[in-house]
Amino acid sequence: MVIQTMWKDRLSFSDFDDAVRRIEGLGRMGCGLLRFAVPDIAAAEALGALAKLVSMPLVADIHFDYKIALRCMDFPIAKIRINPGNIGSKEKVKAVLDKAAEKGVALRIGVNAGSLPQDLRKSAAMDRAEALVEATQRELAVFDEFGFTNVVVSMKASNLADTIKANRLFAKATDSLFPVPLHIGVTEAGPLVAGVARSSAALSLLLAQGIGDTIRVSLSDSMENEVIAAREILGAAAEIAAIEGATAGNAQRRLKRGGVTVISCPRCGRHGFDTHGFCNRWLNRLYTLDRTITVAVMGCEVNGPEEARHADIGITGAGDKVLIFRRGVIVQTVTAVEADKAFEEELSR
Repeated sequence: MVIQTMWKDRLSFSDFDDAVRRIEGLGRMGCGLLRFAVPDIAAAEALGALAKLVSMPLVADIHFDYKIALRCMDFPIAKIRINPGNIGSKEKVKAVLDKAAEKGVALRIGVNAGSLPQDLRKSAAMDRAEALVEATQRELAVFDEFGFTNVVVSMKASNLADTIKANRLFAKATDSLFPVPLHIGVTEAGPLVAGVARSSAALSLLLAQGIGDTIRVSLSDSMENEVIAAREILGAAAEIAAIEGATAGNAQRRLKRGGVTVISCPRCGRHGFDTHGFCNRWLNRLYTLDRTITVAVMGCEVNGPEEARHADIGITGAGDKVLIFRRGVIVQTVTAVEADKAFEEELSR
């Protein structure tokens, strides 16, 4: 399973140093694919220059102008996301497919509920999920006509039921013919809390059933939080697949991941340690660690070392002291001012 996120701002040539650092950080957090909106040729030039500086595969998101897609493929771009329906004539689509085949670039057919063809949007013969699948099959037929098979498909809606049903229908319809990789996500999922909740409900269900090859959690929030949310959804889906048993065994194997698992208490009036502040300071860094460990951030002696005895390392508060513990055993007792440094010392060990 590959986690994807999308660059939140317009890319310019002045951004490269900061962009490279941030992309490297996203990679350490578990992101494997990064998409950029490319609205014009200037953006294509900037993305092409950036692609030469990073190892992470970059994706160009193209609408309306096929010439932008052609220009992007002059650079080491891994994938182009297009909607053939708004690229123009078949000749223009063919030009994109021919160059993609020549360069070995994958293409993603991205169909969203908000951009369905007019006849499908108004059809009384099918619901919106069925319309998403039909629109996708039409686009695949164009690709098939020109013999292009290096393709990924996505069908997204902001409605959970439509997202789940469309992807299930497509997976079932193509399973017996040829496996078409699916990129899954809930489009315009919302701000952090709402977006994570809604994405979790839809995507963990699909993933546990073996549906999906790449995933993006689309949030009105940072790229880093999109990656963290995706990692946690993959982990949750693996647990669901394990409960479902042998029929979901393949999904469980694909979803299994290492890395850091963070558990933390919500905090209450009993707390002796600021779990919120600590998580805000440490979360992004913890998710970059290349170690399979559990980190516990607990607020008081009730939810402290005993409650989190299974954690490899943890931190909590008691009175005016902060306790650092490993598998339930207290290894350091420090002041609040010393807490971050002491935690870092134990983490490095």
